[in-house]
Amino acid sequence: MPIDPYILLLLGTVGLAALLPARGTSADVASGASTGAIAFLFFLYGARLSTREALDGLKHWRLHVTVLACTFLVFPLLGLAARGLVPVFLTHPLYQGLLFLTLVPSTIQSSIAFTSMARGNVPAAICAGSFSSLVGIVVTPLLAAALLGNSGGGFSADSVLEIVLQLLVPFLAGQLLRRWIGGFVARHKKVLGLVDRGSILLVVYTAFSEGMVQGIWHQVSPVRLAGLLGVEAVLLAVMLALTWYGSKALRFGRADRIAIQFAGSKKSLASGLPMASVLFGAHAALAVLPLMLFHQMQLMVCAVIAKRRSHDPDDSGVAREEVTAPASAAGSRTAVGTGTRSG
Repeated sequence: MPIDPYILLLLGTVGLAALLPARGTSADVASGASTGAIAFLFFLYGARLSTREALDGLKHWRLHVTVLACTFLVFPLLGLAARGLVPVFLTHPLYQGLLFLTLVPSTIQSSIAFTSMARGNVPAAICAGSFSSLVGIVVTPLLAAALLGNSGGGFSADSVLEIVLQLLVPFLAGQLLRRWIGGFVARHKKVLGLVDRGSILLVVYTAFSEGMVQGIWHQVSPVRLAGLLGVEAVLLAVMLALTWYGSKALRFGRADRIAIQFAGSKKSLASGLPMASVLFGAHAALAVLPLMLFHQMQLMVCAVIAKRRSHDPDDSGVAREEVTAPASAAGSRTAVGTGTRSG
């Protein structure tokens, strides 16, 4: 089972915040830099998303509606059901973080990588992840305001407006300017990818620094963390089963079912962390902890599933390795190389 190197960087950032938290003027500077980094991050998201590809992807609307329903309907319902686990398995702050986890969009990069490895419908996975991220910019804050209320960190009309100004406006600006900067963004994909990840690390450092200054980590014990991991394992297992067997009941083909399973059962760390920083403010550290743990768990489990799916017979009943084993192996290597991104 792979361990995402980026998760190690995130944990290192958390450790740095624990040892050297930003205080006073440094905290103000870090907060301002974090705000700017989040806006730039979503500007790049907008500049990367091809409007033409998104419109072409609408032709497979049944699959996309299914993924969106899993992401923004089924997941939140399971999150609400987990309220019964407080206070036996979860503290109230950890439950708030778990509920927020169920509201964030699906991943893009890792869903594509695992779908490719399992020989699924890759174009559908690309569009499904992109649609989920786009819809999540609007839907996630609205769901958070409706389901978390004031207990999540002071949600109000001002919070939603802040999301619009800090996330949606930069995204739309990126879309509008894509005609002129799209080529530059594509040519410098690797460098800008480092900017993406650096921005998220800055967000994590700022959030956990605020948590350390306020002493919120005294609320979390090893027993509570173990309980959280157990709850998240059950949540992931339920969603993997629902997306696989539910899509079969809806009469999707094997390739589409693979795309639905990987896009509909996963949550985006890259989108969730900036949103949590905006929505939760000083309480963001505990809010993102469940998401960080779930992200690593989903990568490990989905890597195993994708590898097993790659050996399944296709819709015609013929196993892949019997006809194009070398190509499959090459595709798997490519997918493994990209499957550990933070998306």
